[in-house]
Amino acid sequence: MQLRYSFRVYPSAGQRTALARAFGCARVVFNDALRVRETARTAGLPFVASGELSKRLTASKKTSERAWLGEVSSVVLQQSLRDLDTAYRNFFDGLKGKRPRMGAPRFKSRKDTRQAIRFTANAGWKITAGRKLRLPKVGDVSVKWSRSLPHVPSTVTVIKDSAGRYFASFVVETEPEALPATDAAVGIDLGLTHFAILSDGTKIDSPRFLRRAEKKLKRAQQNLSRKAKGSKNRAKARIRVARAHARTADARREFHHQVSTRLIRENQAVAVEDLAVKGLARTRLAKSVHDAGWSAFTAMLAYKAALYGRAFHRVKRFEPTSQVCSACGVKDGPKPLHVRVWTCRACGTVLDRDINAAINVAKAAGLAVTACGARVRPGLIPAQREETGTHPKPQPVTTGRQTGIPALWGGEDVKVCR
Repeated sequence: MQLRYSFRVYPSAGQRTALARAFGCARVVFNDALRVRETARTAGLPFVASGELSKRLTASKKTSERAWLGEVSSVVLQQSLRDLDTAYRNFFDGLKGKRPRMGAPRFKSRKDTRQAIRFTANAGWKITAGRKLRLPKVGDVSVKWSRSLPHVPSTVTVIKDSAGRYFASFVVETEPEALPATDAAVGIDLGLTHFAILSDGTKIDSPRFLRRAEKKLKRAQQNLSRKAKGSKNRAKARIRVARAHARTADARREFHHQVSTRLIRENQAVAVEDLAVKGLARTRLAKSVHDAGWSAFTAMLAYKAALYGRAFHRVKRFEPTSQVCSACGVKDGPKPLHVRVWTCRACGTVLDRDINAAINVAKAAGLAVTACGARVRPGLIPAQREETGTHPKPQPVTTGRQTGIPALWGGEDVKVCR
């Protein structure tokens, strides 16, 4: 499988100028190719193939208007054409229903704060003996190596983010390395008050990185709004705002990596619910939903499970995990969000809403889990008036309407600590 390894790079002033030139040339080639295809579409002509675009690029370098394209590596320009092909392919696949819908390719702006160029193996880039990254027509760039690469990378992408930082992202082909097998399995219920609730009763608090940094971000944004548009002070203030947001995003990403790695190492199988994040992001909880970063976290779980030989399951979002009793499997009906603890009317078990949902997520994925340590306990059920002083009447068989998730019926898979 392919993995990306990203490292911070520190180009000199001259190298930053060369990278800016490469960013600009890649953007121009992308926009020129997109304009050719859009013009053909408007005129009712056939779709312009990639080979034709490559020929036109080679010819444009010989003209006086585009002669400066020869100042950068030709591989960077060819990769820009491939990026356009990828954008069209994703757009058409979305129309065919093969993937989520995406918009049509759009022109790139020179005012975009994020820029990227890609070098493949035939570009002649390499890592020097002095542990620097040698890029064609750029030079030897200093790299902050935080770890070693497991194999020889196939491509490297140089990225400049909104905060003005430069990164080198290497694509490395690696083989899965299975961790020692374990009998543990866990279901995860993602939330806002607690970031993750595990089926064993563990609750991981949500750090709320964005909420904690709101005051600093507010001051930085207010300072930016006072600067005159187009001034150098405004450009500096924009960088300060971007760096504040970058620190928040980096802290969130590090938290996701730590939690996902621990869960994958400690459990043979992991199950999570497939949440409708886009829908939740359009509600009044949008800021908290984006602050939690559920999609990025589940993506980390998925690729780390594949890398280390673990099983990863996604439970359908329509499973009533919060409405079904994890002890007896009876569906007790929907409940308002402020109800955090409820008592099953069928078996009398007192259930913590979040832990109960995590157990149901695990069982819906077919995992045998334990509720030891969780706040799940049997409660007292008062005798019915007609049963007082008599033998209990035989209980009728539960109908299909009363049952919840089919995999949850019966309590043999859950062990309740008493």
